[in-house]
Amino acid sequence: MPEIRNNILNESYQLIETDSGLKVAVYNMPGYNAVHAVFATNFGSVDRSFVMNGEKYDIPAGVAHFLEHKMFENEDGDAFEKYAKTGANANAFTGFDKTCYIFTATENVDESLDILLNFVTTPYFTPQTVAKEQGIIGQEIKMYDDSANWRLLFGVLEGLFVNHTIRDDIAGTVESISHITDKMLYDCAKAFYSPSQMFLAVAGNITADRVLAACDRAGFKYEKLEVERLKTEEPDEINYTEKSINMPVSVPMVAVGFKEKMSNPVTLKEEIAGEIIMDILTGPTSRLFTQLYDQNIVNGTFEGEILSGDDYYATIISGETRQPEILLGEITSAIENLKTNGITEDDFITSKNAMYGSMVMDFESVEEVATNIATAHFKDRNVYTALEQLSTLTLEDVNSQLKNMFRRDKKTVFTVMPMEADND
Repeated sequence: MPEIRNNILNESYQLIETDSGLKVAVYNMPGYNAVHAVFATNFGSVDRSFVMNGEKYDIPAGVAHFLEHKMFENEDGDAFEKYAKTGANANAFTGFDKTCYIFTATENVDESLDILLNFVTTPYFTPQTVAKEQGIIGQEIKMYDDSANWRLLFGVLEGLFVNHTIRDDIAGTVESISHITDKMLYDCAKAFYSPSQMFLAVAGNITADRVLAACDRAGFKYEKLEVERLKTEEPDEINYTEKSINMPVSVPMVAVGFKEKMSNPVTLKEEIAGEIIMDILTGPTSRLFTQLYDQNIVNGTFEGEILSGDDYYATIISGETRQPEILLGEITSAIENLKTNGITEDDFITSKNAMYGSMVMDFESVEEVATNIATAHFKDRNVYTALEQLSTLTLEDVNSQLKNMFRRDKKTVFTVMPMEADND
């Protein structure tokens, strides 16, 4: 079987393409009690337009998430009820660029694999079940609308992006999901849930032969498809520079976002360099966080993060504060100082070593290994590529990228303020 090896860790895993077109990765970890499986498709909330066998399809916001929910229900019952009999801990999630169905098991692994491979590739929808799910997910959307953290994130994304579908809530809106039909779900399942579009990653105390035997038992039905995801044209401009909403929060929440201009598609080097920059600027040991925390301007919610995909890249700094204007000023000052003076060699080495250690530690977790294999696959990498790329990253690489980040005219500030007091 084809083997992917890393000489630094002295570890390897098998990567196989089955007759159905399904690609399977198995990371054998002898001595571990658990097995973690990730059955994933490169279909997420940002995918709103695609061409399948020459025909164009446009879908409303929330379809990928809606489909994730509905796949658990088949004509022969609910997948969670089947997992309950094997003792597996199962779940699923939809992100911006992928949907993953997962389970962790310490026993009855073969039976759990059979359940996973069967229900994810056997769609079953009716107008009645779709209508019922619209009500359920509609309530979920309203719950997210009441989440200040969720509103803060998408408030920034809506400000930074004019057309890109990353600005839309992963679950969609009550109005957008009202347009979902059973035919639409079948079309999307055909396009993105066929074996050739999916990827299975399994890590733990299991052999490739056992995983491939499960694939054989699944008896996948498949046809040759040509599927092309269509991207939305996004200008370099931002949608708005500042916006504020009121919610029932006790402390104001602030987020500063920057629309970064990177390669298209974004490279792994850009992702890693950005993570190091954000760690040095806003991490728990950064000068900025230490100063703000000591002055009681922020609490432990303060953080910096990067959201990146093939054609989007945003840096976001956020946190709770009773002094929003002071916090914004300190963030601006810290960014300008860092861009002017550059990152020091000591800070770079400290952050790089910490990231390297974290990456190595991930290989001790069956969940992290399987998830990272699937994530890397959809970016045309293997699970070791990030570790190898980090080892060759230089201070010059990071400072060069820093010069082009945090553009003043590509910034959005979004705040969630407490409700105004009732003076009656």
